[in-house]
Amino acid sequence: MTIERYPEEVKHLEEIKMKLNDSLNNYGETVERYDQEYKDSKRYLAEYRNEIDSKEIFQNETAMNQIERAGIVAVQIRDKIAKLVDSPYFARIDFRQEREEYDSTYYIGRFSFSDKEQAEILIFDWRTPISSMFYDCELGSAGYDAPIGRINGELIRKRQLKISQGQIEYVLESGINIQDDVLQRELSQTSDEKMKTIISTIQREQNKIIRNEKTDILIIQGVAGSGKTSIALHRIAYLLYRFHETLTAQNVVILSPNKVFADYISNVLPELGEEPIYEMSFTEIAEVQLYGIIQFEPERDPLETYDPAWSERVRFKSNIDFVNRMNEYLEYAALEYFKPVDCQFGRLKAPKEWILNRYNAYKKHPILRRLQEISEDIYERFLTQNMRGDVLPKQNAIYKKLASMFKMKNTLALYHDFYRVMDITEKFVMPGRDSLEWEDVYPFLYFHATFEGLKENKLIRHLVIDEMQDYTPAQYAVMNKLFHCKKTILGDIGQSLNPNHLHTLDDFKRIYENAEVVELNKSYRSTFEIISLAKRIQNVAALEPIERHGDIPEIIVCSDSQDELEKIREKIGDFQASGNVTMGIILKTNSKAAALYQNLSQDYPMQLLTPDSREFAKGIIITSVRMSKGLEFDEVVIPSTDSETYRDEEYDRKLLYIACTRAMHKLSLTHTGALTGLIQIE
Repeated sequence: MTIERYPEEVKHLEEIKMKLNDSLNNYGETVERYDQEYKDSKRYLAEYRNEIDSKEIFQNETAMNQIERAGIVAVQIRDKIAKLVDSPYFARIDFRQEREEYDSTYYIGRFSFSDKEQAEILIFDWRTPISSMFYDCELGSAGYDAPIGRINGELIRKRQLKISQGQIEYVLESGINIQDDVLQRELSQTSDEKMKTIISTIQREQNKIIRNEKTDILIIQGVAGSGKTSIALHRIAYLLYRFHETLTAQNVVILSPNKVFADYISNVLPELGEEPIYEMSFTEIAEVQLYGIIQFEPERDPLETYDPAWSERVRFKSNIDFVNRMNEYLEYAALEYFKPVDCQFGRLKAPKEWILNRYNAYKKHPILRRLQEISEDIYERFLTQNMRGDVLPKQNAIYKKLASMFKMKNTLALYHDFYRVMDITEKFVMPGRDSLEWEDVYPFLYFHATFEGLKENKLIRHLVIDEMQDYTPAQYAVMNKLFHCKKTILGDIGQSLNPNHLHTLDDFKRIYENAEVVELNKSYRSTFEIISLAKRIQNVAALEPIERHGDIPEIIVCSDSQDELEKIREKIGDFQASGNVTMGIILKTNSKAAALYQNLSQDYPMQLLTPDSREFAKGIIITSVRMSKGLEFDEVVIPSTDSETYRDEEYDRKLLYIACTRAMHKLSLTHTGALTGLIQIE
């Protein structure tokens, strides 16, 4: 472990740093040269545009575009090298191929780096095939899958190194997959305002998921703290590297629960040398699709909405049987509501039987698109029939006549009729004449896809859906119509935020019958003691805590609300005196979080996270359970853990479990009156 035992590593690092700095300087000069050439060309065009011919202008503009592209590539390489200077690599493996006499040494880092003079790769990107042995193989017989086929041999040495600010902090001889000692060191670090990369601590089961390039639909069911979001992002980084000729960051989109979470994870891909991917929410998708068609209310918080009838409507529309009902009706309506008659203009006629045959032939299209296609067919038919030179009708007139043959005139009429036919009219309530409840937005979009069609984005080739348990089967049904691409879907059924969503992992398997489902059961975020308390709240049998120990969570009894406020102040004071950098004070609801923030914010620097927030920052954060999803804090305080706030109900159990598992190192629960019965006192 001590650096003195590895003088060859110290020497090697100094040699690499020297070559990195030389390369950094060279690329810095290259970037400056391209920048100057571009400015000179631009200045020349501006000064002499009126004196040179169009051909020379075109040649100069083409040259400028080439300079700009070359400059962008040079900047990207320069920036990668700059990141390597601080920490060039984190691992070394020595491998001897079969039928080879000598070992070869490979250093593994964030990016590849080559010595151009020697035409030798000095650092291998963690995503290269040979690097997989570091994550997957123990010493002895080993191998990896290269583009030319399987390469077998013997793994002679594995070393893990921690290099920070260009200096080696430790070297560890590793005989097994990622030593617990290294993992413990990394997990014991304080949190940050951005999610970190995990390339130096990727575990074997995680590496298998990251390098899975064959599965079209991958569903990751991971317990709290299992690193599922980080793994999904590293998988995207791997796929961008592996298929860089056909897949770019512009081809990937992630659906995330809110802007705070999107900001929190935004640094992972850039740190891995990839461009940020586009992030959006289900609300933003709905706004794009329904613009100019119909409005909708924002999603209600079920914790702050007491409306039994509304809750029943939400539950009804949140299970897979509702999707089956929609499919049943839409198939019925498409067949029964189109009643063709002869389409006749003067002597020109398209018989109703012929129209019906064409209608059925275009079955794969939305209904209005079918009618558009038929109108084009009829126009072509009339062109052929028109032997006497009659005036032909305009195609739009033909289309209007066809549209009159379909019983429903728009998606809303069709959606209304669905509830009438199914005899469930009480399940559809419009808050305004031209407005939908949030729970009707995606069912409405599903109808719109069948009736008129959706605005598809064919640029997207990979869709990532995080927090999968918080979305309904109807939402997934629409996603499948919008995005005909590969998907990585991840979440934890045990952390559902909506008590009215009753779908299960089996439902996901029914929605995606050909999906590969993987489960991550080991929790890396929290200490053994914190996970032990969380399991007493919600006994997730599969949850396996990492053996990292820390303080036993505190359950603090308070005499009244004022005393509880003082106890929270004491915890804030302890945090400010510690070396920790993030503290989460997590309330059950957004309104309770806002009230506590009003009480404390004048005395302490802190941030209130709400559904309107857009950034996650270091320091003291006050927020709700809903907004804390996916985030982690060095310390967490959960106020009001009494039996009135967290009742002995399954939904409250999930909320308290989520709140507890946000804590990495320290956890405190405060309460007045009786402690919630959800915590089983040992």
